Amino acid sequence: MTVEKSAGDVRVALDALADPAAAAQLRRFFKTGPGEYGEGDEFLGLRVPQTRAVAGRFRALPIDQARALLDSPVHEHRLAGLLILVDRFARDRGARNRIVECYLDALRCGRVNNWDLVDSSADRIVGDWVRENPGESGLLTELVDNPDLWRRRAGLLASFAFIKRGEAEPTLTLVARVLGDRRDLIQKASGWMLREVGKRVDRDVLVSFLDLHAAAMGRTALSYATEHLDAAERARLRALR
Repeated sequence: MTVEKSAGDVRVALDALADPAAAAQLRRFFKTGPGEYGEGDEFLGLRVPQTRAVAGRFRALPIDQARALLDSPVHEHRLAGLLILVDRFARDRGARNRIVECYLDALRCGRVNNWDLVDSSADRIVGDWVRENPGESGLLTELVDNPDLWRRRAGLLASFAFIKRGEAEPTLTLVARVLGDRRDLIQKASGWMLREVGKRVDRDVLVSFLDLHAAAMGRTALSYATEHLDAAERARLRALR
């Protein structure tokens, strides 16, 4: 008889790979000090390929057990849970609504709470789900209008699902709503998504957006958005600030 795996089994497998020296480096890299965006986050010290390998071994983990991983204080536990949910979402169309509900619950509870966690999951779960369910497009607006750092970044990154399929408008609409947010991780997310619009969808669409909005954009967002343009165009757009 096959024994169903649990969140505890995943934690044990991850904990066995712990590297205290690497964990100390990751705590610094992910800004876990007092007042920093990752304050209090705990790390085992795993490299991302190690976490992915463990998640791959537990891809059949029940959704509720993947959600339980997201309640762990340990970063790699939460990342593994997200990777399992992303994989399940891609494979199991019948489970997609449950996975989205699970993901949004974790996001609202503050469990998808660092940039790598958001960036590895938002477009592949929320973004793809909204593309398949156009009537739910207000969810992305709801996320970016929330002042919470991680919900806002998740809304922006979710729009990557549209960019990958040649659709720029959702990203442009969402970025325009957060132009005044000068937090570094929102600036970088906005600029990154705009850059991808220019690279993957239409350079002229990007430039037209920047002509309208560059004056109101933060320096970091504008720098990211224009870094693939030629030097003269970059200089012209950056001068609009």
